Amino acid sequence: MTRMADLQAVAWPPAPIRTERLVLREPETRDRDAFIELLASPEVNSYLGGPRLPGELEREMPVVPEQWPGSFVVELDGAMIGQILLRRATAHHRPAAIGKVDLGYLFLPRAWGFGYAAEACAAALDWLGGVLPGEPVVLTTQTANVGSMRLAARLGFTEVERFHAWDAEQWLGLRSPVTPSA
Repeated sequence: MTRMADLQAVAWPPAPIRTERLVLREPETRDRDAFIELLASPEVNSYLGGPRLPGELEREMPVVPEQWPGSFVVELDGAMIGQILLRRATAHHRPAAIGKVDLGYLFLPRAWGFGYAAEACAAALDWLGGVLPGEPVVLTTQTANVGSMRLAARLGFTEVERFHAWDAEQWLGLRSPVTPSA
């Protein structure tokens, strides 16, 4: 199988991905305030190095934020509640992750506890399996982030290793490609 350097070669943006409750789509101008709220939230960023200052985000964020292949807005009832990120892990702390697609996700605290992250991540992984069949995916989270650890297990990630980085113990999981049955 030939590996692409990144997701740039995939036709982007895809048609919106619809699940039972959510829509995954490319970011739009109307999402800017929600992105600022997401990146400035102490709760969202407690395991990611801390929040950024809202004023700094206001000055630096483009009119259409995070608009690049692999960045999905997660929308519920017409409003952004989170973001799914799929990007090639080219510079990772762990050799086991380098070259694989890395799954990341951020959700606003008001969207926590309803299964939206699991639903959105599963849809993004299904999409990825359609455009890059046989692609393994990695996920890194702090072991202290119990919710993220549970989500990784639900999505089929298995532990590859634990390591120390960013002043905390990290967990690296791998989701092997799903092979079609004969």
